Amino acid sequence: MIKKELLYEGKAKKVFTCEDPNLLIVSYKDDATAFNGQKKGRIDQKGIINNQMSNYLMQRLEKAGIPTHYVEELSERETLVKKVSIVPLEVIIRNISAGSFAKRYGVEEGIVFDEPTFEISYKNDALNDPLMNETHAIALKLATKEELETIKKYAFAVNEQLRAFWQECGIILVDFKLEFGRDVNHQIILADEISPDTCRLWDSQTKEKLDKDRFRQDLGGVEEAYQQIMNRLKQHI
Repeated sequence: MIKKELLYEGKAKKVFTCEDPNLLIVSYKDDATAFNGQKKGRIDQKGIINNQMSNYLMQRLEKAGIPTHYVEELSERETLVKKVSIVPLEVIIRNISAGSFAKRYGVEEGIVFDEPTFEISYKNDALNDPLMNETHAIALKLATKEELETIKKYAFAVNEQLRAFWQECGIILVDFKLEFGRDVNHQIILADEISPDTCRLWDSQTKEKLDKDRFRQDLGGVEEAYQQIMNRLKQHI
């Protein structure tokens, strides 16, 4: 499959058209951003790790009955995916308090929830991705009630699958962000990526952060953390 036109360039990826109008090629970059683009940097090999990790996890989720946009890994940085119309919502599942949740509600990090939480935010950089509830999303015609029910069902199913897998790897899945899209048949499928950019991942024993928070919080050892996560994943494939 040959890249043709650059369709979109985001903070972490470039998206290209190809010969098939129903497929796209996603190319992962090493660029890193945080706080809605206010902090910028580079994480060496991030694009390779995020591409390969996301592809493996997407295939695993497909086998568990969760439809995704994944088609084929083309190279260490590029993947062929189904063309989708992205639902402009970021879906966040949280198992433990951390990040914006801890700040928003004035609680410490590390509180283990009895049940995972589900939240959505409006995917809009100009508005800083504000939180919204499901009725707001329906009122703004961002998604239908049925689509939101499907998204919620898939999001919790993804959580079950990923928590179990990362536990095998000695990793705690703290929280993560998902994006969904409508395929050519208008069906909701999982899109975007699953990586240390979009998940909070802590070592089960030490609680050491092994994700993008190391970049956000200037903790150092960012490349090493991403590589450690990838190494653990490979040991359990």
